[in-house]
Amino acid sequence: MQSREENGNVLKLSLPKEFNFKENINYLSRSSNECLFHIHHDRIYKAIPIGGETPLIEVSSVDENHLLIRFLGESKSTSQIIRDDVARYVREWFDLDRDLKSFYSMAKVDPLLGPAVESFYGLRIIGIPDLFEALCWGILGQQINLSFAYTLKRRFVEQFGRSVLYDGLTYWIFPSPEDIAGLAVEELESLRMTKKKSEYLIGVAQLMLDGKLSKDMLLEIGDYKRAEKMLVKIRGIGPWTANYVLMRCLRYPSAFPIDDVGLQNAIKHRLGREKKPPKDEIMKLAVNWTNWESYATFYLWRFLY
Repeated sequence: MQSREENGNVLKLSLPKEFNFKENINYLSRSSNECLFHIHHDRIYKAIPIGGETPLIEVSSVDENHLLIRFLGESKSTSQIIRDDVARYVREWFDLDRDLKSFYSMAKVDPLLGPAVESFYGLRIIGIPDLFEALCWGILGQQINLSFAYTLKRRFVEQFGRSVLYDGLTYWIFPSPEDIAGLAVEELESLRMTKKKSEYLIGVAQLMLDGKLSKDMLLEIGDYKRAEKMLVKIRGIGPWTANYVLMRCLRYPSAFPIDDVGLQNAIKHRLGREKKPPKDEIMKLAVNWTNWESYATFYLWRFLY
């Protein structure tokens, strides 16, 4: 783990060389409809539910070597345990403990990835550390465009989540399984969500509430394929959603949503084709991506969104 310093209400995290805060801010700024954080003057403001508290933080970078976490409002008096958990959350959010040297070495000589890593050098897979949030976001995004997915997420969060107010701004916290498990399908359908997606979200929440599904369970498996099999057994979670969660929450580097339309369109765009490449062609193109499929996918997505 990288080093950390603490000075009053500010935590200072050292950054790996292969990290560019601006590139990650650019990614996080891609939708004006994001409801779980605010970005202002290249600073990120977010409320994080941890250990029964909801510290409000500002994340910034004053130089290329450090990330600063500043506690705001009442969060200034939060305990050392909570501060440690917040630091871990931010490290996971930005995937700071991942050594990307071998990825960049491979990608620079790859015909598809070379232009991607040149354009977005220092970008990390921005994570979704909370499993329930990651699963919900994957389910919400099924078979709709990204813009409407953000709209659905905002409705979902503002209807069933909670919020904190600071300096005139509202900071929303994603609903927990406890918030969703007991809902009627009709309550989610009222957000213009399909009946099936409503059922899937409630079903996942119930599984987690019953202790039949957790992040620790999936991480303890220790094998990408076995974790994928566990996820696709859940109603409403197919290979695409499973791999999305394996990428962005569970951090399996071999996760590969090969059937993703965005990935296919990105490859089509980079190859100057009129038609999307078939799966067997993508497999051939990805022959050198072993153990870096998740980062390869994320960087190619970045050409589109």
